[in-house]
Amino acid sequence: MKKYHGAIVAIVTPFIDGKLDEQGLIDLIEFQIAGGTHGIVPCGTTGESATLDFDEHKRVIELTVKTVAGRVPVIAGTGANNTKEAIELTESARKSGADAVLSVTPYYNKPSQEGLYQHFKAIAESVKIPMFLYNVPGRTSINMLPETVARLAGVKNIIGIKEACGSLQQISDLIRLCPSRFIVLSGDDFTSMPTVFIGGKGVISVTSNVHPKGMADLMEAALAGDLKKANKIHYRLFPLMNAMFCAPNPVPAKKGVELMGKIRDGLPRLPLSAIDDGALAKLTGAMKEAGLI
Repeated sequence: MKKYHGAIVAIVTPFIDGKLDEQGLIDLIEFQIAGGTHGIVPCGTTGESATLDFDEHKRVIELTVKTVAGRVPVIAGTGANNTKEAIELTESARKSGADAVLSVTPYYNKPSQEGLYQHFKAIAESVKIPMFLYNVPGRTSINMLPETVARLAGVKNIIGIKEACGSLQQISDLIRLCPSRFIVLSGDDFTSMPTVFIGGKGVISVTSNVHPKGMADLMEAALAGDLKKANKIHYRLFPLMNAMFCAPNPVPAKKGVELMGKIRDGLPRLPLSAIDDGALAKLTGAMKEAGLI
């Protein structure tokens, strides 16, 4: 099995005139790999998976796999709030050659903990591919508890979790209850460094979109146990991490890579709208401070 660790980018999906910008995506992937990123997640929340149709979703994953060409792991976002649809997306990602998949907790439905267990168990048993769970209560309005994750850790094919609860108490419980082989990745740049120091293996990052080297350096220092170096990088990047959320994700990240000249158009799809002047000023300031523009 490939090694899943470090700074793994939740890559944005570029569009031109509302359509997938394939060359833009290729260029972003090459920028990420040149910057030392440890893995790529296409079609995650930051990749605007909610507003990609099935054909676009499949194409983004196929193009990512082809462009990466085995240089780093590709963890494809395949979550849905419909178990049948999640299975179909997961099978499609497997056929496309993804190394693993990332499956979010069902949004809007608000299932019970037993419902969450049965949902993910059904996906894992239907498709033979390594799967990461994804817990992000702030977006789904459902929190998958550590006890439920520990149950799922015993299901074949489920190898880890992207935990974006923002609580080190919950992450500690998660690591305490799950087997040592279970891979815990932070789902928030802010908690990435402390998550590693309490037993996590890395982060699925938004900030990596604009600063892959910075996030890779941060995670490498933390994984090496170098607290002094990791602390220094963490606080250097902290204003940039904040700027990535000065407007709804991925609006700042997409605008950021546009400002860097990495893509032609940083506009998101509706219902997300263009970054406003106040947020743009915050983003620009943080990126200048980080030496990115």
